[in-house]
Amino acid sequence: MMKEYDQNKSLDALLDDPFASPTPQLQSDTRAAKRSTYDDLTPEYQEKAQKIANQIDYKNQQAILQYGVAAQSELSQFSQSVLQHVQTKDTGPVGDVIGDLMSKIRQVNPDDFSSKKKGVIGRLFSGVSRPIQNLLTKYQSINVEIDKIADKLERSKQMLYRDITMLDSLYDKNKQFYEALNVYIAAAEYKLVALQNETLPQLQQTASQKNDYLMAQEVNDLNQFINRLEKRVHDLKLSRQIAIQSAPQIRLIQEVNQTLVEKIQSSILTAIPLWKNQVVIATTLLRQKKAMEAQKQVSKTTNDLLTKNSELLKQNTIEVARENEAGIVDIETLKKTQSDLITTLEEVLKIQEEGRTKRTEAESELYQMEKDLKTKLLDMK
Repeated sequence: MMKEYDQNKSLDALLDDPFASPTPQLQSDTRAAKRSTYDDLTPEYQEKAQKIANQIDYKNQQAILQYGVAAQSELSQFSQSVLQHVQTKDTGPVGDVIGDLMSKIRQVNPDDFSSKKKGVIGRLFSGVSRPIQNLLTKYQSINVEIDKIADKLERSKQMLYRDITMLDSLYDKNKQFYEALNVYIAAAEYKLVALQNETLPQLQQTASQKNDYLMAQEVNDLNQFINRLEKRVHDLKLSRQIAIQSAPQIRLIQEVNQTLVEKIQSSILTAIPLWKNQVVIATTLLRQKKAMEAQKQVSKTTNDLLTKNSELLKQNTIEVARENEAGIVDIETLKKTQSDLITTLEEVLKIQEEGRTKRTEAESELYQMEKDLKTKLLDMK
C-alpha cells in the first residue's frame, strides 16, 4: 500500500535537491533565442532555475537519472491521494439519508387531517377519540424520525465542508508541483542551451585540434548526456501535464460537493422545518375542531333540556351540520407544500447521482494518468 501523502511539503523542499548527489557547475547566461519555459518564470523562480542548472554536471552521466525524480515521485503520490479520495469519499450516504427523508415524508397523507375523511369527525360526536389520538401519535413518531434524519444531514454537510477544505489544500499542493516542475524544466532547458551552444562546440574544437581519442570520447559522452537530458525534459513535461489536468479535476469534485452542500442547506434544511410547521398547524386545528365540536354538543344538549323549542333545535341542528361540514384546513395547500418538498428532494438526488457519475469519470481518468506516468517512467532508458 502506498504511504500516505505528506501535504506539508513546500515548493522550496521540492526544489532543494534535484539530484541524489548534486555537482555544482559554473553558471551560463546563454539562453535560446525563442521564448522558453525559463522566460515565463518569475525572477524568483528564474534564480532557482539558474541554481539548479549550475548543479547539472554533464560529466556525471548517472546523476541525470535522478534529475527531478523527487518531484515526479511526489506528484505520483499526490495523484494516488486524489484517487483514494474519489474512491473513499463517496456521497452515497448522503443520498441514502435523503431517500429515508423522502420515505418518511411520503408517509404523511394530507387527507388524514381532512374533516371530510370518513369516520374522523364522526367519531368526535360519538366521543370515541382514540383513532384521532392514534393519528397524532403516528405523526409525532414521524416527526421524531425526521429530526434524526435532519441530524444525519447536518453531519453529512459538515463532512462535505471538510472535504471541500481538504480539496483546497490539494489544489494548492498541485499548484506547487506545477511550479516546481516548471523550474526543473526551465533549468534543464537553460542548461541544454549552454551545452549545445557553448560547451559542445568548444569540446569539438579542442578534440579536433588535439586529435585525442579521450577528448573525442568526451565529446561523445556530452552528446549522450544532452540526449538524456532532453529525454528527462520530455518526461518532466509529461508530469507537468498531469499537474495541469489535475487542477480542473479537483475543482470538478469540489464543485459537486459544494452544490450538494448548498442543496442540503437551502432546500432540505429549510423544507424540514416548513413541513414540521404545517403538520403542527394541522394537528392543532384538528384538536381545536375536536374541542369545538364537543362544546357545541354540550350546548345543544343544554338547550334541548332548557327549551323544547323546535325552531331553536332546528337552528342548532343546521349550525352543527354546517360546522361539521366545514373544512379544517386547506388540504390543497398542504398537498402543494408536500409536492414541492418531494420535488426538491428528487432534484437533490438527481444532482447527487450526477456527482457520483462525475467522480467515477474522474477516478478513471486519474487512474489512467497514473498508469501512463508509470509506463513512461518504466520506458526510460
